[in-house]
Amino acid sequence: MSDNRLVFAILPPFTDNVPALADRLREDVPGLEVACAGTEADVPAMLERADAALGWIPPGAVRAAKRIRWLQCPFAAPFAGYYHQELIDHPVVITNLRGIYSDHIAHHILMFMLALSRGLPYWMDAQRTGRWTRDARKRGYRNIVNSTVLIHGVGGIGAETARLCAAMGARIIGIDARREHDCPGEIHPPSHLDAVLPDADFVVTTVPHTPETELMWNAERFARMKPEAYFINIGRGMTTSLDDLVAALANGTIAGAGLDVFEIEPLPDGHPLWSMENVILTPHIAVADAEDLAERRYRTLVANARRFVAGEPLDSFENVVDKAAWY
Repeated sequence: MSDNRLVFAILPPFTDNVPALADRLREDVPGLEVACAGTEADVPAMLERADAALGWIPPGAVRAAKRIRWLQCPFAAPFAGYYHQELIDHPVVITNLRGIYSDHIAHHILMFMLALSRGLPYWMDAQRTGRWTRDARKRGYRNIVNSTVLIHGVGGIGAETARLCAAMGARIIGIDARREHDCPGEIHPPSHLDAVLPDADFVVTTVPHTPETELMWNAERFARMKPEAYFINIGRGMTTSLDDLVAALANGTIAGAGLDVFEIEPLPDGHPLWSMENVILTPHIAVADAEDLAERRYRTLVANARRFVAGEPLDSFENVVDKAAWY
């Protein structure tokens, strides 16, 4: 290794084709020496000489990371515990992959909204039992046109959802602290959520799991919603109390729900949500089958790697994270 080359470590839990990724980075980012950790046991030794890394630095390994200045998180919203206190206190700048899934997840949200608003679960039940009936739907039709869609978290996913819903004729109320993206409707700070919640026909939450958002969707918040309103969680399961959601659905506090993420994953066998007629569940797969995600991840990684080698300020990188806030 020549003295002027920067060491970039690929660490667990990154699971894409690591040898191919390393070869591609070496070719696309001259001046970067790419090293790969095979297991978590290899991480401390590798961190001792790494200037930057892709993956996760676990508790206990941070003390070895004396040189590291930039860490690329391989997720948009990582697992609980990724931003542990040792990593938060370290001066390393972390970037994530937010924004690369926006179109895929927005389409999944629209699938939930259209299916729930038009009563698709009821028509599917009738189909499965071979019943030709015009009375299968047990709840009133909710037209997205002229409806009010509250989007809790107007990041890339929320902004794209807002754009699609507005194009269909919906009024948009956004809730976001950062206001990084354009939104075709109103945007309010998080402190206004409870005040605008009763206006919504659809409540879509896209926010990550943070200390502030943990279990924030609870009995009190569901009670503020219209009885005709639908709740959609596409962000993180730990933002929503399953027990409180089940109660709100069972007693008619809200009309229904579309859920891709859950407080407990996998959702346990026999859980009441499995059999609720006004609920659509998908098992955390909103982007699981998207064919181009690896390439999207790589584009963000290589853009930041080139900035790093060029010596650009770390705060100019794509998707810098507020570590204390976890996003």
